[in-house]
This record gives sequence, C-alpha cells and structure tokens, in this order.
Amino acid sequence: MTQSRKAHIISHTHWDREWYLPYEKHHVRLIELMDGLLQKMDQDPDYRYFFLDGQTIILEDYLQIRPQKKEQLDQLIHEGRIQIGPWYILQDAFLTSSEANVRNMQIGHEDAAKYGTVSKIGYFPDTFGLAGQTPQLMLQSGIDNAFFGRGVKPTGFNNTVSDGGYESSFSELTWQGPDGSKVLGVLFANWYSNGNEVPVDEEEAKSYWERKLADAEKYASTGELLYMNGCDHQPIQQDLPEAIRTAEKLYPDTQFVHSTFEQYLDDLRQKLGKELSTVQGELRSQRTDGWGTLVNTASARVYLKQMNQTGQSMLEKVAEPLASFASLAGKEYPHHLFTYAWKTLMQNHPHDSICGCSVDEVHRGMVTRFENSRHVAESIVDDSKTAIAEAIDTSAFTQWGESAVPFVVFNTTGWTRSGTVTLELDIQRLYFRDGYSLKETRERMKQVDLSGMTVVDAHGHAVLFTMEDLGLQFGYDLPDDRFRQPYMCRRVSVTLEVKDIAAIGYQTFAVVKGDDSLAASPASSLLRGERVMENDRLMVEIQNDGSFTLTDKVSGQVYRDQGVYENTGDIGNEYMFKQPEGEEALTTKGLKAKIRVVEDTPYRATIEAVHEWEIPASAAEKLNEEQIELIYYPQRKAQRSGETVKLLITTRISLERGGRGVKLSAAFNNQAKDHRLRALFPTDLVTSVHRADSMFEIVERNNEPAEEWENPSNTAHQQAFVDVSSEKAGLTAANLGLNEYEVLRDGRSTIAITMLRAVGELGDWGHFPTPEAQCLGENTVHMELIPHQGSGIADGAFAEAYQFQIPWTTVQTCVHEGSFPASHSLFAWDHPQLAFSSLKTSRESGDLMLRWFNMGGETCELNVRTALPSAEAYKTTILEERNDECQSMNQENGFSLTVNPYEIVTIGVKTH
Repeated sequence: MTQSRKAHIISHTHWDREWYLPYEKHHVRLIELMDGLLQKMDQDPDYRYFFLDGQTIILEDYLQIRPQKKEQLDQLIHEGRIQIGPWYILQDAFLTSSEANVRNMQIGHEDAAKYGTVSKIGYFPDTFGLAGQTPQLMLQSGIDNAFFGRGVKPTGFNNTVSDGGYESSFSELTWQGPDGSKVLGVLFANWYSNGNEVPVDEEEAKSYWERKLADAEKYASTGELLYMNGCDHQPIQQDLPEAIRTAEKLYPDTQFVHSTFEQYLDDLRQKLGKELSTVQGELRSQRTDGWGTLVNTASARVYLKQMNQTGQSMLEKVAEPLASFASLAGKEYPHHLFTYAWKTLMQNHPHDSICGCSVDEVHRGMVTRFENSRHVAESIVDDSKTAIAEAIDTSAFTQWGESAVPFVVFNTTGWTRSGTVTLELDIQRLYFRDGYSLKETRERMKQVDLSGMTVVDAHGHAVLFTMEDLGLQFGYDLPDDRFRQPYMCRRVSVTLEVKDIAAIGYQTFAVVKGDDSLAASPASSLLRGERVMENDRLMVEIQNDGSFTLTDKVSGQVYRDQGVYENTGDIGNEYMFKQPEGEEALTTKGLKAKIRVVEDTPYRATIEAVHEWEIPASAAEKLNEEQIELIYYPQRKAQRSGETVKLLITTRISLERGGRGVKLSAAFNNQAKDHRLRALFPTDLVTSVHRADSMFEIVERNNEPAEEWENPSNTAHQQAFVDVSSEKAGLTAANLGLNEYEVLRDGRSTIAITMLRAVGELGDWGHFPTPEAQCLGENTVHMELIPHQGSGIADGAFAEAYQFQIPWTTVQTCVHEGSFPASHSLFAWDHPQLAFSSLKTSRESGDLMLRWFNMGGETCELNVRTALPSAEAYKTTILEERNDECQSMNQENGFSLTVNPYEIVTIGVKTH
C-alpha cells in the first residue's frame, strides 16, 4: 500500500529548570530522566533519538551530579542519537537584551561544539511571544527555521488550542523579519506534547491515532506530520518502539518514524508545494482575545527585571568594552570570567525565571545569581579600568604638585556623552604598613586640609563641581604580588559636569589645590523659582499635586500632567493582569504633595515631591476563594478591600544644564497587596501608532488592538524605551528595568509605565500561592522623559534613551606617564540611524568585535574612523564567523560599510 503520510515522532522533554518546584527539586528529576534515557539508549537500539530541548545547560546540570556519565553522553551525541543546542538556555524573547540573546547563541554553540554537531534548530517551544528580528538572528547563526508554540495561534487555559482567526493557513509558514530575512516557521499547532504517551495497546492506540492524525492534518500543509513525544519535565516513554510498531500495524497507509527535527525538515521541504502564509515581524498573539498572551509577566516581580537590566548593562555595555580597551594596554581579555558571568546571568533568563512566574523559592535563588554575576562583572570592570588608567599619561597634572588626585571618566556608550557624574576619591591615604599607630593614622587623616580644592581637566581648565567630605574611611588594596594592604584615608564625593566625552572613550580630570582665580566661572542656577527648572532645551514646572508640565522649547510642544500616579486592583496572577470589574482607577491627580528643592547647582537642579496616598490594603477575601477554586482569572469577581494602607511615594525630578530629558526617580514602601502602580505621561499627540525598543529593533505597534482583542488592557513589552510621536513633536519615555507599558486609548495618547504589580499566586495549571510576588517593602524606579521634534532617531532622543541604560564608569589614578593620551577614543562614527550595540573580543580570533543595528528603514553608510594603527576590518555573523563573501575593508584610519534597513551588522577588527 502506498504510504500517503509520514508521522515524525520526536522524543524530547521540555525542561523548565525551575518553575512550580524550586530548581534543585527539578534538578533531581532531571538526573532521573537522563539516567533513564542513557540506559534506554544503551539497551534498545530501536529507541533511536532524543532532542535535548535545544539548551546545552541540561548537560551541565546533569554532569554536575553524574560526571561519570560524560563518556557515554559524549558517544551518544557524536552518534547523533541525542541532539543538543543551539542555545545555552531557552530564554524569554522580550525580557532579555539584544546582546544577551546573541551571547546565549554563542555560548550554546561553543558548548555544543565540544560534543560534535550543533543542532541547527531555532527552538522556541514555550517562549511567551517572539521578537521581530528573530529570523535575522537565526540566519546569522546558520539556522533557516524556527519551531515555536506561541505568538501566532491562540493558546488558552491548560494549553488548549482555539479555532478560527489564524494568521497562517497552515502550521508551516514563512516568518519574515523587518530586514527581509525569512525562515521556515513551524508552529506547534497542537502544542509540543501532541505525540505524548503513545499507547502500545491496539484499542487505545487506534483511538489515540484517529484523533492525533486528524488534529495534525487539520493544520499541516503536507503529509509530513510532526508529533512531539514529550512535555514539561516529561520522563522518556520507555515503550515508544513498541508503540510505533503498534501504530504501523494499525495504519499501513502511514509511515511512523522515530525522527529528528533535521529529518522532518528535509522531508517537509521536499513535499512543500502549497504557498505558505508569510507572517511578518514580532509574534505576540496580536490576533487573539488578549487574555492568554502572558504579557504581564513583564511586570511580575519588577525587582527581578531591574536586577537583570543592571546585570546585562554591566556585562555588555561596561565590562566587555572596557576589557577590550584594556587588552590594547596589554591586559589579557578574561574570556573565562565572561563566560562564567554570562552563564550565571543567563540561568535567570528562562521564561519561567525572568518572567517572575514561578514559586517564591525560585526567585530567591535568582537574586543570588544576579548578584553573583554582577560581582564578577564588577571585578572585570575594576581590573580593566585600572589597567587602562595606568596606561594613560596623566603627567599634565604634575604642575599641581603631589596633592593632585587624577581620575578618569569613561563613556562606554556608542554616542558622544555629556552629563553629571558622581564619584568617590581618596584625597590622601596612610597605609597600615607605614608604621603609624592606628590613633596617629586616624588623626593625620582627620587633619587633611580640603580647602581650596577644585577640579581641572587635562588642559588645566576648571570644571564645575561640588564636593562632599565623607570623612575618615577604611579601605584596602589587593595586590597581585603581596598580601592585602589596608589603609585609612580622607574620602570625598565629587560631582562634576562632563562634556562631549567621545563614544567608547574617556577624559581625564584631577582634584587639585588652587587659588580663587582657578575656580570655574560661576554659572546661573537652573531654578526659576521654587517650582520651575529650565535649561536651553526644556522647562519643567511642578504642580501642587506633584505632577509637572514639561515644555520642549525647541518644538514648542507642551506636555501637561506628567508623572501622575495611577493605582488599580489586580486580581490576576504572575502571568496576567486583571482589574476588578467596574473599578475606577485611583490617581494622584489633585492630591496635594509636599514639594521642596533638594539640589541647586549650576549643572543640575532637583525638586522633590512627596505623596501620602491612602490605597486599598488588598483584594477582598473572595479573591482567595477564587484562587483556591481555580477560577480562570478573566472570570473572577473579587473586588478590593475597604481597608486602606498608606503608600508614601517620594519622587525626585532632575534637570541637568545640558540635559535632553527630565530624569525621575520614585521611591516607595509598598505595604498593599493585589494591585498595580503606574506612572502616567500624557502626550496629547494625534497618532495611531507608537514605537518601542525591542531586540535589535525599534518596533512600531498600533495603539488600537486587533478586532479579536477583548481584554480591556493592551499592555506590551519594552526594553529601553517607548515613544509616541507626531509629525513635529514626540515624547520618549526611557526606563531602567520597567519592561511593561501601555499607550492608553484615553484621547491623550498617554504613556503608562508599570512601576509595580503585586499579586499572590503563580497561576496557570494549579493553585500555587506566591506571597513574595506581592513585592512588599522598599522599591525605587528610574525613568527619563525625552521630548523631541518628531523623529526619535534624527533628533537623538533614542540615543539618549539608550545612554540612560548605561552607568558612567570612573576610576582614581596617580600622576604618571603613559602610552595613552589624557583623552582618547578607539573608534568614531556618526550616522544617527545606527545604534551601537557592543564591543567585545572574540575568543576564537582575538579580534575586536563591534556591532551596530540600523534603527530605520533606509539604507545608510557606516563610516568608522579608528585610532588603531594598521587595523584590518571584516564583516562577520553574530557567531563571529568571518564572512568569506565580504572583502576585507582595509582603509587608512578607518573603514566603510553599507548597512541595509534594519540590518544587524558585526565588524571584526584585527589589530597588528
């Protein structure tokens, strides 16, 4: 009989490292699963293949407990029976940075390559939506496909699939990114467990396969049918070979094979004849009712997102560029430490981890991992900046004598940077080794004269600054060649204004003793009364309720009612927000605030507004009943409690003399439960779309959801910022680790940024209380509002928002000669449409690797100038594999490259 269809049965387990159980409890189950898999493969050659969930971390976790299994595992992988990679972990797509996605692919490939062949499968089984640039990342990784379970077809409660309204005619589709990159997309139309637990018994098997064959054929474009034999934490099916033989007996017209993704793709491509639907851009389940998108994981446990933003920025935007710079000064680039720090950070990036949708024990462990990764990154930064500073010629400060205290300010962003910098300096030290008694050491340091101090640059020009005496302090050095060296010092905090530090560059300054003639020329205050601040670009006027009016003096646009706070109940869960039915949001509009000036310097002014706000203490008791009874959250009827608690919010609004935006910090002690807190920024701009920062993309989204959308809330993900613009004016709202926003359909195009979402349960398939997800206690958030004249790219607002993510880096040094000049930059480029993403050093070649992405839809020229002598440049992929088709871009003092719309471009630079 002719076999008209083929059932590809792919054995796998979807391994969430941590979720409804803490990591180590899942870890124990992983050991049992892997032991069973290796034993089965050793004893039964008919159990042919197993796909290890696309993430190499499973190998680490297993071999940590079972190192003696390394040889057997290695043999099975080399034989192709176990497929591994391409990722290190299965990360969330929207809550991990662009560079974190690249490092994940790079490290996954590195680890898999040690065992042989890397599985070139773009695997996203349960990712909560997918970013639009994913096809381009796949192709640059040598992957021409993407397998995914969410984002196109609606998936509802308990992973049941709804019918109707599909964006694709079949489970197979063409997925196209904004740059035109295309991959073959395969949707797990019946979920990634549609071939789970195949029966051996003939009667059971007949019922099973009648249903399963019909379900797959309903969506498939060919007779090549995909069955995923496994599910979350699923042990392997020991009797699968027998079950396949039963199926073959029952259905002689169907070929049943224990298959691999590679075999399935080969057969599928040979049979594809029908025209597939093309789905473009990001996949966020836009064509659904909006209740099952899991989008509000972006605001679950905001503290995790803030720690992640800090950790990612420290690694990719500070440590890597500084370590690359230091390598030019002769310091070895610490690849081993970077791999460890990135792996530790990425262990927090799986969707059930970074999304904040696990039990409390999981997220306590995440805090420790975030801190561990950051500590390694900070150690790399300390070593790198010290090595660079020691190579800088600071002899220009010799004229100020032995009292001069030089320091270096680094700009590790991809744009020229100005702003206000604060650092601590030891004006004088006495080491314990110097032989003085502790009493005499203390007295000498207390008597250090701080009068007549000023700050100068390397040209001797005075700089505006303020100094705070921090008094006597203890410190220590950890030399490479000696025991630790403790000391006492007289420490000060210096705040100064720096101007035009070049991208990937630095400037050198010093605190010196000088007479009055040396002081910087006084500049006027930015305050225009007790409630108004103004610079050349902006004017900020604080209102009685703590909100403010922001005037863009360049465009003339006035933005009123900025910074009103909104509070609503939340009877949802860690996955999704649900406001109680009929509830009206509370706001601070009209609530009088205590307002005072807290900073008034020539380079920065800050006004503080304090709200004392009574809000409901929690949801009513009915919510607990509905949670225990597993009432689906959209159907809950609970309201908020009549009991109230005080929410004290202290907001600081700052304007710098050269600032392009207004910076906000809000500190509050949350003692309420089951609620959401947002900051509101009305734009009053007429537009139907807005833009948000995503992975290597500034994506355009509609303000109005699709017709199918029923959820009253239309929140979405952001990374660095969200922007609302009209033809001649725009407002960009930048954030640090606040990944959820909504552009309200309120007639004012208000940008709402979620500052806190407090809930008490995990949600999903059972009742899992999570009291720590209520986020009780102290919280602080940071934002910046950046007005512009209609184009966030051309007007520099997006560049400012990207710089807002990256801390200034400083280091104290000594007066000495050096090979680096007092002010310096490695590379320079100036096209406003190109966003700089990273500078690191390749492990394989030792070359510098620089990456940009085109923010816009126009082709542009990347013209790079470099101070490096005899540098050779070439184009690479994100895996840092040299593109042989691209000629080397040798050019004296620089190189040029055409960058296509929305292209991600990586340039390798070989130094000689």
